[in-house]
Amino acid sequence: MGVNPNSEPSIEINGLKFTYPGINGHPPPGSKPLIEDFNLTLNAGDRCLLVGSNGAGKTTILKILGGKHMVEPHMVRVLGRSAFHDTALTGSGDLSYLGGEWRRDVAFAGFDVPIQMDVSADKLINGVAGIDPQRRAELIKVLDIDLSWRLHKVSDGQRRRVQICMGLLKPYKVLLLDEITVDLDVLARADLLKFLRKECEERGATIIYATHIFDGLENWPSHIAYVANGKLQLAMPMEKVREISKLSLMRTVESWLRKEREEERKRRKERKAKGLPEFEQPNEGSGDVRSVNNGWAAGRLNSTIAGEENFVFSSNRVLRQ
Repeated sequence: MGVNPNSEPSIEINGLKFTYPGINGHPPPGSKPLIEDFNLTLNAGDRCLLVGSNGAGKTTILKILGGKHMVEPHMVRVLGRSAFHDTALTGSGDLSYLGGEWRRDVAFAGFDVPIQMDVSADKLINGVAGIDPQRRAELIKVLDIDLSWRLHKVSDGQRRRVQICMGLLKPYKVLLLDEITVDLDVLARADLLKFLRKECEERGATIIYATHIFDGLENWPSHIAYVANGKLQLAMPMEKVREISKLSLMRTVESWLRKEREEERKRRKERKAKGLPEFEQPNEGSGDVRSVNNGWAAGRLNSTIAGEENFVFSSNRVLRQ
């Protein structure tokens, strides 16, 4: 498929600024933005590798692009539409997000409990209506899925293959991947990356892939974006990266991260010399800031903070009065 050079960008991030909200739905006063002054543009057919250290903001950026966090409509545009406000993007399958494991919250048990129900891969994969049979068969072959697998009996890697297959059944235009291959073996990962590259080259799909595993990625991305401390440090085609650095992809990223770590250690040392905490506090210098956690925890009917009440019970008391 030929990509029209005059077509609208698939992904546009313009001056993105984001802070996680407090319990009232708004960022706590004086809180430091997690993502700030972030700009990135990708076109149809681009395969962008998103790299950065743990806590740099990669997952948050992907979730914002996936419409899971609300930002101003002009800040994030996917296929010319607001990622959060236009729900048809994900509803149609044009925008697909794959990240983390299948998990759910179980009352009085905990959060992020892995989904391991007794159901077959066949029922899940063939239970999705309106899917091209040829595409379904190709994905089953690429991911080497046995349709007789029962999800409560298979390994994490096999369960992840079913999850990936489910996420790729509909032909997407923009795909966001957050460390989705971490449980896959070498063959499954190589075959999946080959399939994803074909999707970009033949259908003009745009993919952003955040990962810390660089085996087999040397010639996969067309672009690379490096994030540190919630800010985009660089974004460029891989051709330019190879011109600047003669090292392998992994060694190049390693050099960026080591430089970042040294700079962070230097900042902490300077703060310590001034009598400040080594690590900068999120609300430092903002004065009184309301707590964003009222003390509620899974399986508890009483607050862990003195003076707090259960809102539902207190509201019922008010209504009965």
